[in-house]
Amino acid sequence: MSTLNIKLKTVGEVFELSKQDIDSDKLLNLARVAETAERYEDMCEFTSKLVTNRCDKGKDLSVEERNLLSVAFKNVIGAKRASWRTLNGEDEDIDGELLDKYKAVVEQELKERCQEILNLLEKYLIPSVKDKQDESEVFYLKMCADYYRYLSEFLPDQEYKDKCEKMYSQAMEVARSSLAETHPTRLGLALNFSVCYFEILKEPEKACNLAKEAFDAAIQSLDNLNDTNYKDSTLIMQLLRDNLTLWTSEAQQDDGDDNDDANNDDGNNDN
Repeated sequence: MSTLNIKLKTVGEVFELSKQDIDSDKLLNLARVAETAERYEDMCEFTSKLVTNRCDKGKDLSVEERNLLSVAFKNVIGAKRASWRTLNGEDEDIDGELLDKYKAVVEQELKERCQEILNLLEKYLIPSVKDKQDESEVFYLKMCADYYRYLSEFLPDQEYKDKCEKMYSQAMEVARSSLAETHPTRLGLALNFSVCYFEILKEPEKACNLAKEAFDAAIQSLDNLNDTNYKDSTLIMQLLRDNLTLWTSEAQQDDGDDNDDANNDDGNNDN
């Protein structure tokens, strides 16, 4: 029989991810292996099922599990964002109609993946930590805001911008009351919220004020920074300072021409 006639099974079919009683430890191990193999699409499948398993049983994700979830979707969506930026920058020697059709395909894939992780966050993860006033609540609120920001990069819907700002604001409120100024999650939140102000909401003054406030507060508290968080925190502080330098110099030169976000090869850094 020709191999062309063989129907290959999906990862979900092979590991029976549709079953309700699939073992969570098995899913965790599969997610670890998928990360090692850089199979991030598969990793999204495993960690998504892990979320529903844990939350349906009234259990929170461990720090490792939530980080695996974050890594999985950040890599998959990050690659699609990079593809969209590349296509968006093409303007020579390419048929415009063909390019628009290709961009529409990438945008649909981006939208579906963002909505997938947002559904997990809003239906399961954020409710599971609501009013805990701790790092996990900040983490999930920030993550939710990040994906609304990614949607806002290519979709004109005001709803996404509003939700993006709302989630960042809620996360910042919790962070200021529960996390130290040098905590990497709080610093990462300030970094991304300031990029949101600059790139999505078009409020450069608020972006600069937030970045400067976070950087200055962390500098004043550096003596309290423990060894565990030192590398992550100081790296984010450097990104905050780099953005501030870029934004203020642009404001002086031309009152702030728009640039794209960070990992977007155009200058501004996010986390």
